[in-house]
Amino acid sequence: MGLLEQCEAAFGSPDLYRVLGVRREASSEEIRRGYHRASLRVHPDRAEPDAKEEATRRFQILGKAYAVLSDAEQRAVYDEQGRVDEEGEALRGERDWQEYWRLLFKKITIKDIEDFEKSYKDSEEELADIKAAYMDFEGDMDRIMESVLCVDYTDEPRIRKIIEKAIDSGEVPTYKSFVKESKQKMIARKRRAEKEAREAEKTKDELGLGGEDDLKALIQSRNKDRKKEMDDFLAQLEAKYGNNAKKGGKKTAAKKGKK
Repeated sequence: MGLLEQCEAAFGSPDLYRVLGVRREASSEEIRRGYHRASLRVHPDRAEPDAKEEATRRFQILGKAYAVLSDAEQRAVYDEQGRVDEEGEALRGERDWQEYWRLLFKKITIKDIEDFEKSYKDSEEELADIKAAYMDFEGDMDRIMESVLCVDYTDEPRIRKIIEKAIDSGEVPTYKSFVKESKQKMIARKRRAEKEAREAEKTKDELGLGGEDDLKALIQSRNKDRKKEMDDFLAQLEAKYGNNAKKGGKKTAAKKGKK
């Protein structure tokens, strides 16, 4: 079975870009970040024992998808012809995909995430990311609040003001889903967020978080229904902080808002 067939079987799509959760026009850094987020969700180290084999298979497929799209020549062939070179170096069978992943991404701690959050909030980067999320999700506040890093329901009035100012200045278009959002939807979102905050605080107290291995302990302690939501959030933080925070380079998330 070729890579594209593997992608469709494992992720429901043969599109390498969709599998990594990025746009076809994505920059190399956006593709890297997309790979990081996607691979964190299925990383074998985070899987339950009975799901480790399937997680490993999906993790390997993601590594192959990234290997193709991160290679300029392989990506060009895929974009132009819709196929991949199964015999090429990028997909060679003997590669250790977990080692490949470890070489790309550094391990981070809770302190890393907390430090990033302090520098990120109210920054130009956050402002750009909010506008990009508004554009990408066409004003859907549920998805905007899930997408923007380091926010909780108490940040919503601040996020709304930023978007309203951008609309007034003509930086972004007016979306009906934003300006006409029902009060019931706002209340439901707030209740969900408050419930999640209580659950997170309870788990933190039960575990006595504070050490370097706390991220792993927190993930392993979650019940299955909550695991994916929290992993997605942590993955976003890890992808953004782990790849860019210490490089001083301009982040790519803002580019998504430019049409």
